[in-house]
Amino acid sequence: MKKSIAIIAYSLLATAAFAGDHDDRQTLKLSEAQRGHVLEEMRALLSGTQNILAALSKDDMAAVAQHARPLGMSMAHKAEDHLKGVLPKEFMGLGMSLHQDFDQIASDAESKKDPKLTLRQLSDSMSKCVACHASYQIRTVTKPLSPGHSKH
Repeated sequence: MKKSIAIIAYSLLATAAFAGDHDDRQTLKLSEAQRGHVLEEMRALLSGTQNILAALSKDDMAAVAQHARPLGMSMAHKAEDHLKGVLPKEFMGLGMSLHQDFDQIASDAESKKDPKLTLRQLSDSMSKCVACHASYQIRTVTKPLSPGHSKH
């Protein structure tokens, strides 16, 4: 019986994968350098989130704050001027909101020291990551787009 259920589940997943081949996400056309910057930041956010979860598993709220703080607004100001006119304002808004979330996580980890609060905050923040990845895909263009000349 379990084997039959597994086969049916696998068949449904395989069918869903083929049915979902059409990608309706908005394409962000970036230069290789711009794409690299965005992807580097996403990897840092993912790695930092993993570090926060590891710290939470040890109830180490000082480490939570230590790992969350660099993901906050200080990260957002590290070279994003060249992306502001290229990326859609909705994309930038999600990113800025995410950075603000990490500042709040760091602050609350230091002051409230409540792991469950941090988990709720992290879950809410991750929903922004999911929404962004569900809405956008990045493609490179050979000629860099200049601010104010993006295609949305």
